[in-house]
Parts: sequence; C-alpha cells; structure tokens
Amino acid sequence: MKVIINTDKAPSAIGPYSQGFIFNGLVFTSGQLPLYPKTMNLTEGGIKEQTWQALLNLKFVLEMGGASLETVLKTTCFLKNMDDFNAFNEVYETFFGKINGPARSCIQ
Repeated sequence: MKVIINTDKAPSAIGPYSQGFIFNGLVFTSGQLPLYPKTMNLTEGGIKEQTWQALLNLKFVLEMGGASLETVLKTTCFLKNMDDFNAFNEVYETFFGKINGPARSCIQ
C-alpha cells in the first residue's frame, strides 16, 4: 500500500503531486525547490543558500517518511548554470559527506 508523506517542515506541493510517499518500505520523494516552507517564497541569496534550503527540505521529507539522508541511493540535481557546480558541491557535501554520498546525476 502507498502511504503519502506530508510535512509542514518542507514546502507543500505546488501541483498535483505529493511531497513523497512510502511503498514497500521504500521512500520516494518529489523534487525539492529552494522554497521556505512557511512562506513558499524562493530562498534569498545565491546557489549556496538555495542548495542548502532544497536539501534541508529533502531531509525533512525523508525524515517524515522514516528515512534519512544516509539512506538516499540516488539524486538528480538540476543547476541553472554549471558555473555554480563547485559552490553547489560544497553545500551538497555538508549534507551527504564526501565519500558515502549517493549516486548522482547533475545537469544544466
């Protein structure tokens, strides 16, 4: 049975989808934007602040589903500009670590 994940610690869905769901013990999450959950406003600042907020949102959805960043197997990251890649990685590493991070695709 599919169980919907819903937390007020992450932005609500802005379309006809859920923040995530649990199915057969696996947690699936929707993509996370750098939005403040309470206001639904875009995070102020640059790529580092936006990455921090998006990953914090992901963390809260995972935790509501009984998972954690340590259990993530794969991420797909979308950057507006690949010139931000190094700054993005600095923040990403603080959430996932340098060695044990999930498999990842990062595209522009």
